[in-house]
Amino acid sequence: MDQDELSAWLRLAQTPGISRALARRLLALCGSAPAVFTQPSTALRSVLEPAQMAALLTLAPAQRDAIQACTQWLQSAPEGLVHALITLGDARYPAGLLATEDPPLLLHVAGAARAFEGAAPLFPEQRALAVVGSRHPSAQGLIDAQRLAHELCAAGLCIVSGMALGIDGAAHEGALQAAQAGRAADAGPATIAVWGTGLDQPYPRRHAALAQRIARAGLLVSEYPLGAPPLPAHFPQRNRIISGLAQGTLVVEAALASGSLITARLALEQGREVFAIPGSIHAPQSRGCHALLRQGAKLVETAQDVLEELQGLPKAAAPAGPRATAMERELLAALGFDPLGLDELVARTGWSAAQLQAALLELELAGRVARLAGGLFQRVERG
Repeated sequence: MDQDELSAWLRLAQTPGISRALARRLLALCGSAPAVFTQPSTALRSVLEPAQMAALLTLAPAQRDAIQACTQWLQSAPEGLVHALITLGDARYPAGLLATEDPPLLLHVAGAARAFEGAAPLFPEQRALAVVGSRHPSAQGLIDAQRLAHELCAAGLCIVSGMALGIDGAAHEGALQAAQAGRAADAGPATIAVWGTGLDQPYPRRHAALAQRIARAGLLVSEYPLGAPPLPAHFPQRNRIISGLAQGTLVVEAALASGSLITARLALEQGREVFAIPGSIHAPQSRGCHALLRQGAKLVETAQDVLEELQGLPKAAAPAGPRATAMERELLAALGFDPLGLDELVARTGWSAAQLQAALLELELAGRVARLAGGLFQRVERG
């Protein structure tokens, strides 16, 4: 893309009063982004109001600064990485996202150079799953998100999420672990993080190091210009890209009023699959998933539940783990599947508190039980 075309796309995307829908009408009318700015005003009157036309044909200082910033960003990728601006007219633009009702005009993308150089599509949409959920998940939810993302990524799926705290971060971590463990090199990016800020503004800040790791094993994506802050309105908009880049969306934990349910609704509107993990009837984080299940979402207990629903994908290998001893089986049966206090566990088993604490520590080290806040325990079967 030459400088004139780059400037035209950025101007079109950032002109005040020109919505994405209107910008797409202009592109259809004029044939290209540069042509929008060379058309006689008479040709644009059928599409634009006078104020919109004046804004379109005026290069504001903020637009000039944005063009300069993007040009510098495209030329300043760290060694081994590529910074790219992918527009609606680019052959690399994800076809599934292009087919949605409101595709972004352009995508800022950062990733490993090998992802841009290979013959495979940059965005493996037919082998991608969005994994989303609560920013304030339970310990079990974090474990589930990371484990399922690891297993699904190892089976060849790309994990798409929003790099938020909680479930998103755990899903990215699981995919990165699968990539580190030897995921097939030709399987494409292990994970894609879709941002609600400019790609020079990591958010949340504590995920800055995670973003760097994702760039090396996957892709960072944003429709927002460099320097764009984390405005609240950006994140619901960002969610349509998360669902649009994937074959389906898995909700791990979500409250009834949450961005994760917005993503699931968008996935349904885009004709994609929706999956949900059930949880405790007492947990607020489970209510959104239960609502999705009542509406027909696919119930997920294992990675295979996802893979058998998505076409053309291999079966997941069953995770290996140590077999439980008789003592462990007795204790796991007493624990059940909901959070449980130590006093109640003493009453169920008849064991002393000291015996239980020692046994629970062994199970925790073996990965079969997670310790929760407030002295509660929750069972996590792995063996």
